[in-house]
Amino acid sequence: MLALVTGASRGIGAAAAGKLAADGYTVLVHYRENRASAEKIAAEIRGIPVQADLADFTQIDRMTEEIAQYGTVGLLVNNAGMSVTGLFQDISDETAQRLFAVNVGGMMHLTKRLLPGMIRQQKGCIINVASVWGEVGAACEVHYSASKAAVIGFTKALAKEVGFSGIRVNCVSPGVIDTDMNRMHGAETMAELADETPLARIGTPEEVAQAIAFLASDAAGFITGQVLPVNGGFSI
Repeated sequence: MLALVTGASRGIGAAAAGKLAADGYTVLVHYRENRASAEKIAAEIRGIPVQADLADFTQIDRMTEEIAQYGTVGLLVNNAGMSVTGLFQDISDETAQRLFAVNVGGMMHLTKRLLPGMIRQQKGCIINVASVWGEVGAACEVHYSASKAAVIGFTKALAKEVGFSGIRVNCVSPGVIDTDMNRMHGAETMAELADETPLARIGTPEEVAQAIAFLASDAAGFITGQVLPVNGGFSI
């Protein structure tokens, strides 16, 4: 089966691409600008690098047309995203617009472009990557929290709409994971977040990848519209 993982040149996306390839998928390794990393990962897992800025619908359309030569995407992992930290009123309109364009608009448009192929086959799986902040909110990450709450709402609504077509839509909601996005907080903050986590540590991209692989598997065949937390108990 053909799988597309967005934001797969690093972090959770790279880990998910590797795990899905090990499970037998042919993985399309999406990237925006880190071509070297995406090509390296694709070579290691015998995948296919594909490029698009997900804030640009024209680029998404071009990418999906290129993907069509490889077949129908049966598994879509909407992992790509960006975050911004700062007081709500200090975030520029341009930054806020780009964040929502990537985290919400790009995710929805890409799904819209790939969904017809799944409907024709009467089967498919879509897994969206949200965040614990989309569930509980985070001060100084208001825009990011709001965008990830939208991801959760999108997941639940789309699951109801496409279930009759044999398509499952679920969401993983990571807590504090050891990724480049979180490392920007600094070692002290990361240590504090680990202390606030009942399992007393930071999660790994591979642990999130395992959850994604589970939701993609037949073992989760009767699961749809759900949010699977991978947060070490950070939010209970």
